Amino acid sequence: MPTHTKYQPGFYMPPEPCYDWVQKDYIEHAPKWCSVDLRDGNQALIIPMSLEEKLEMWEKLVEIGFKEIEIGFPAASETEFEFARTLIERNMIPEDVTIQVLTQAREHIIRKTFAALEGCKTPVVVHVYNSTSVAQREQVFKRDREQIKQIAVDGAKLLKQLTDEAGNDNYRFEYSPESFTGTEPEYALEVCNAVLGIWQPTPDRKAIINLPATVEMSSPHVYACQVEYMHKNLKYREGVEISLHPHNDRGTGVADAELGVLAGADRVEGTLFGNGERTGNVDIITLAMNMFSHGVDPMLDFSDMPSLVEMYERTTRMVVEPRRPYAGSLVFAAFSGSHQDAIAKGFAWRKEHDPEHWTCPYLPIDPADVNRKYETDVIRINSQSGKGGIGYILETNYGYVLPPKMREELSYASKDVSDHAHKELSPAEVNDIFHSRYVNHPGRVELLDFHYTHADNNKAFKAFVTVKLDGIEQDVIGNGNGRLDSVCDGLGKLGLRAHIVDYAEHTLSTGSDAHAMAYVAIEGSDGKLVWGAGEHGDTVTAAIKALISAVNRACSQE
Repeated sequence: MPTHTKYQPGFYMPPEPCYDWVQKDYIEHAPKWCSVDLRDGNQALIIPMSLEEKLEMWEKLVEIGFKEIEIGFPAASETEFEFARTLIERNMIPEDVTIQVLTQAREHIIRKTFAALEGCKTPVVVHVYNSTSVAQREQVFKRDREQIKQIAVDGAKLLKQLTDEAGNDNYRFEYSPESFTGTEPEYALEVCNAVLGIWQPTPDRKAIINLPATVEMSSPHVYACQVEYMHKNLKYREGVEISLHPHNDRGTGVADAELGVLAGADRVEGTLFGNGERTGNVDIITLAMNMFSHGVDPMLDFSDMPSLVEMYERTTRMVVEPRRPYAGSLVFAAFSGSHQDAIAKGFAWRKEHDPEHWTCPYLPIDPADVNRKYETDVIRINSQSGKGGIGYILETNYGYVLPPKMREELSYASKDVSDHAHKELSPAEVNDIFHSRYVNHPGRVELLDFHYTHADNNKAFKAFVTVKLDGIEQDVIGNGNGRLDSVCDGLGKLGLRAHIVDYAEHTLSTGSDAHAMAYVAIEGSDGKLVWGAGEHGDTVTAAIKALISAVNRACSQE
């Protein structure tokens, strides 16, 4: 490893204590959301979206519920300019949606940005920025504080002038001290207040001060303190929305945003699934769903996550990783036996005790709320799975309710198959293992016919059973206290082990096509349980088939 001493903290704490955010337990209402998928997200793609793909993304963002969407940097390229013109000329912007455009604080770029907006009848945020950090001032622009502040002031003046010339009351302004996290907070405040002094925002026409973590440079609590300092000291505060724009260089973009909102921010800019430069922008889906999991309405609709993932991957050519919170293909999956057992019991407890509220071990939200299926997305079977998972898969997919000890035995059999095949087993494959090992199992004994009469005391049964034993047809009469018991007695007279130790049955469906399922355990020659299962339209027949399945399995093990 290279020496770590080449690195030093590059952030600056506020000049005064700013820890009020620590006293808050959780975010009580959603901030305003601004999607920057069509700008930050698009510019970070290996192959930027085509016009058609951008339009599809736009429509999905509107459908989800975004009321503010940054559509691009119109002066950066003809494609960006054309996209803005397409939305405006095709009247694709709903009245309640505000588009946002980005521009550097440079005159010719600002003027081209305004040209791209000509004729727009819906609200617009013109977002102007310049870099203010120590590194940018010293290494890139080679200008002092006053000179950097003047760039911001000049840009703010030109925005106001062009808006006044256009006579368009739909325009609002946003300013970003880019690289805010590497800027001294008191200097960032000075620049932002100078910009606000030009715009003089009011509660009826608010300006936006955006505080971007252009590069994450600290732990999230430092960013929260910086945001709180701005929140407490900005001029025109009632006429200002404080916005956050975290990136994810340290992997804590979501934490930055959550603590920043606690610290006084009103708004968050981010992208779907955290797409963006380097490690990406903050993931608005994770932020919104975190609030949802606390019972807070996020004001965005992610109820069909699979379709959103599909659209995103197709239009951006990016991949939603399997462990991406709330959206990845494996985020609800439980392979571990103990986890599966706890989840299955949690489902049962909630159904019986509190169906109105969500609480379940290992699942922070109900997968159904984002259109994920319990049957295929939650309990997954591999070599680590246990009896709870096996039982859940068979019950939810096929209606089979196996006795606990039989579930345990089947779980070992399924794990063995998965282990040797080095793969996950589908519900159908688990069902195949169950049927091939236990259900109507063939062997030495084949049931041909049976009927009953009551014994002399009218309390017991006499069974007349016809079977093939090792290919030879035989008739046998058995006596017992019940129908199945009398069959056991008859099979015993043929020299077969048929002493029932455990038994269960249930119906699989209702109506004319109802089927019964029966499970029987007998004692094998080694004293261990040998299980069999029988399925038939008649309950008694299903029970006898389960018994004979167990007998055949016991014979094959001797």
